[in-house]
Amino acid sequence: MSKPPVASGAVVNINRGGYFMKSAQNELLIVFPSALGWMGLRMAGPVVRQLAFGHPSAEAAGRAIDPEMVHSSPKSEQQRQVVRELKRYAEGKPTDFDGILLDPGPSTAFRKGVLDHCRAIPYGKTTTYGRLATAAGSPRACRAVGNCMATNPIPLIIPCHRVVASQGGPGPYSAPGGCRMKQRLLDLESRSFFELAAQLG
Repeated sequence: MSKPPVASGAVVNINRGGYFMKSAQNELLIVFPSALGWMGLRMAGPVVRQLAFGHPSAEAAGRAIDPEMVHSSPKSEQQRQVVRELKRYAEGKPTDFDGILLDPGPSTAFRKGVLDHCRAIPYGKTTTYGRLATAAGSPRACRAVGNCMATNPIPLIIPCHRVVASQGGPGPYSAPGGCRMKQRLLDLESRSFFELAAQLG
């Protein structure tokens, strides 16, 4: 079953520690440790608006989201579930983040299409910038796709690390650690995918 598109500045249902509040539009900054470093989440109720990961400290993860926000613990079971799923992913357990609500902010039609198709890349699989541009309806827009990936506000859940260079290698990545972190995520998913396949078969 295909996943619903990422909306342009609207909330959509994407089917399929230490915690650190500025209450702006009921937003919380939730910061927590994981196997991929400290993560920061900006959430409004059950909706994820921003994610940062790979940071060496709670303070660094919080600054990556908004240096003016202070840290709060999750306030709802839905927020706690997002934290659990991200921790599970970081530990190398196959996770597709079904049921998480996302608001990636205002988007052009092109950016919306790119994020939508990126969100649909399955766990353990990859595509190229060129194929993603074609899927989004603009086959010559590889550079623009790269810009969309570099400014993706919700990495991991919108898995821009699964978009790789056509000439080989992972290609650039804007999270801490750059292309080494990107390769780490790809290796993590590949290992988990084949371990699961071996268990099933």
